[in-house]
Parts: sequence; C-alpha cells; structure tokens
Amino acid sequence: MKFSRNHAWPSTLEEAIVIQETLQNQVITEDQLQEPIQYVAGVDMGFEADGTISRAAVAVLSFPDLQVIETSLAYRPTTFPYVPGFLSFREIPAVLDALEKIKTTPNIILCDGQGIAHPRRLGIASHLGLLIDMPTIGVAKSRLVGKYEELAETKGSRQPLIYNGKTIGAVLRSRTGVKPLYISSGHRISLPTAIDYVLRCTPKYRLPETTRIADKLASAK
Repeated sequence: MKFSRNHAWPSTLEEAIVIQETLQNQVITEDQLQEPIQYVAGVDMGFEADGTISRAAVAVLSFPDLQVIETSLAYRPTTFPYVPGFLSFREIPAVLDALEKIKTTPNIILCDGQGIAHPRRLGIASHLGLLIDMPTIGVAKSRLVGKYEELAETKGSRQPLIYNGKTIGAVLRSRTGVKPLYISSGHRISLPTAIDYVLRCTPKYRLPETTRIADKLASAK
C-alpha cells in the first residue's frame, strides 16, 4: 500500500493532545466506501522485549468469504508510552510499516481499538483512517468512555454507547453468550454500516476474522 504520513509524531502528551484536537474535526462518519467490497483487513499490535519493540500485524481477507489473502508483520522500537486514550501514537507507526508491505489494498480496515468512541473522538481507528484516507472501523474488546443499557445475550444484540449526551458507538453482542464488543466509526464509514460489516466478518468467534487473525499474528512467539 502507498500513502502519505501527514504529521510528525509527538514526544509528549501535550503534543499528542494538540494533534488529536486538530484532527478530530476531520473525521468523516458517513459512508464513503469504494464498492463492491472485495477485501477487508484487520490490524493488531503486540510488543516484545518488555514493550520496547512494537510488533504490528495486518491480515487481508477476501470478502464475503473471509479467506486469508495476505498477511504482514512489522517491527520497530516503541517510542511513546502506554497511556489510555493515546495508544494510536504508540501503535500506528508500526502499523503503517506493516500496511506498506501488503500488495492487496483492502476496502475496509477493522482495528483492534476505538474509533470515535474516545474522549477526543480520535481513537486508533479514526487516527489511522485519516492518515491513510481509508474506511476504518473501531472494534474494541473493552470500553474506554461512555455508558450503555444492558443488552440481550443473543448474537446481534446491541445498545447505543453514549458519551456526553451523544452516541459515539454501539455495544454489540457478536456471539451469543460472550462479552460484547465496542464498535465505533473510524473514518469514512457510518455506525450502522460499521456494525453490519463487523457482524458479516464474525461468523463463528467473538472477534471478527480480520482482527482475530491479526491478533494471532501480533502475539505469536
């Protein structure tokens, strides 16, 4: 994949906040998809050497049959600390390296993390989507901000995720009887469409096949 990296990477939280506040208004939460959707990808991160080395994984799958087409791994020194709400600054540099290695350009990227379900509306999915100008979806295993009503145990059940009086995402039961996922628009995709593609990428397990496979790659020893 080819793309431009359009901002310098910060060394302090203060610099990171400025970047988030600058970029948040550029996020598009309406559908701007290049159809038909033929390829979907998942990205995830692992760390080695006590967190000093970042290991990014990308898995590209065909859609809708979800067969693995291509995978890549990238390693680089970790240059930003682990701080909730700022994980994109820690993870995206290595993710970009991994994306540059793939030859198949996906139509949608599902990220292990938040999209706009974030205090400054710029989780890793939104941040990455802006940098590479592609549709992205936040698929988080835990909640960062927001409140929601209890949801039914059956697959497909969902509730709005509300923060400061606004819907920032959805809490989605991706498989009957398992913990829910926290879905939010990343960039260039609406919440209803994001939920639809997450479910269509989740035929069997709790996680979509995209991020499930990327997670295995990122954490493999």
